[in-house]
Amino acid sequence: MASVRLIADEPRIVPWLGPEVVVEPDQVVEVPDEQADAYACQTTVWELVGEPKKTTTTAAKRGSKDGD
Repeated sequence: MASVRLIADEPRIVPWLGPEVVVEPDQVVEVPDEQADAYACQTTVWELVGEPKKTTTTAAKRGSKDGD
């Protein structure tokens, strides 16, 4: 999971956390790694707090290439 901070001055709903989850300004929440870019590109709304973890799919693909 990736951590993002709401830097906007109004609360926001975060669909990946559930239909009724409201994030308050300056609150840090975790979102799925594959969604981190969708938050990071909204530079006036969200701030990426930590780098998303690498997916195991990428590591698995890299490992299969090494074995060929």
